[in-house]
Amino acid sequence: MSAFCKKFVSSSWSVCTSLRCFSQAPISLPSVVKIVEVGPRDGLQNEEALVSTATKIDLINKLSETGLKVVEATSFVSPKWVPQMSDHAEVLRGITKHRDVSYPVLTPNIKGFQSAVEAGAKEVAIFGAASETFSQKNINCSIEESLERFQDVMTAAKKRNVPVRGYVSCVLGCPYEGAVKPESVAKVAKKMLDMGCYEISLGDTIGVGTPGGMRKLLDTVGQVIPLEKLAVHCHDTYGQALANIYAALQMGVKVVDSSVAGLGGCPYAAGASGNVATEDVVYMMEGLGIKTGIDLAKLVQVGKFISATLQRPTASKVGKAMSKL
Repeated sequence: MSAFCKKFVSSSWSVCTSLRCFSQAPISLPSVVKIVEVGPRDGLQNEEALVSTATKIDLINKLSETGLKVVEATSFVSPKWVPQMSDHAEVLRGITKHRDVSYPVLTPNIKGFQSAVEAGAKEVAIFGAASETFSQKNINCSIEESLERFQDVMTAAKKRNVPVRGYVSCVLGCPYEGAVKPESVAKVAKKMLDMGCYEISLGDTIGVGTPGGMRKLLDTVGQVIPLEKLAVHCHDTYGQALANIYAALQMGVKVVDSSVAGLGGCPYAAGASGNVATEDVVYMMEGLGIKTGIDLAKLVQVGKFISATLQRPTASKVGKAMSKL
């Protein structure tokens, strides 16, 4: 036997042994995962051309028919900062609300919260960052100042029994500062939880994370926050989103944010591509035997609808594949 063959056989045996060991190792995955659809808000906020109010309402109504239990509807921010969301009240009032679907909205301050409640919001979200520079660029204040600002929202929400979700941006990297320490993420996330947020979504805003980074992040944050209180929000800039989500599932996370047709980006994060596509996430979940309650075929049709409306191809690989069948 030649040296090359011996080396090949030896390598093959090592691979087979590794695979055998891997197949014998139990992998604990959740049986049910909640998908938080962020397309109508996080997906559309970065669109340069204004999307009509009617289209936004139609998109949310169609998503509500797919089996999704959470559809983030809009953002009550100043039109000066995010013009795309200037019709927030009209959108929230105009959608057909299903009893078993939640329609949270983003509220950066007490004024936004009050406007949201007046428009019929039953759940809101606040958002901060693990990066000081990103916080300044995104909401024009420091991390500490943002948390102080959110306290007014939390107090008002508690009085009205309005659930509040928290978002932490740049958990695996910042467009201005580079790498972000997991300890910095844990600190902000813990403060949000202590303020009263029922769930904290950890966002890889610029999509630079890898499964290794995700595991390290969750291991650190999980020391101060129960994993059942966490969600992951992955952008797919480097094609790592599904792998990162799988790593999060292995760690015990049971809530995943995603955007139909892979819509999205971030107005304050140059180079950040879209969110992971909801169609792709649901397809992976089905392959893993994890229930989401979502009708994938209906979801793909919604992706086709919004992509055609925006006059560009869907960013969902599953959407593209199923459209050819």
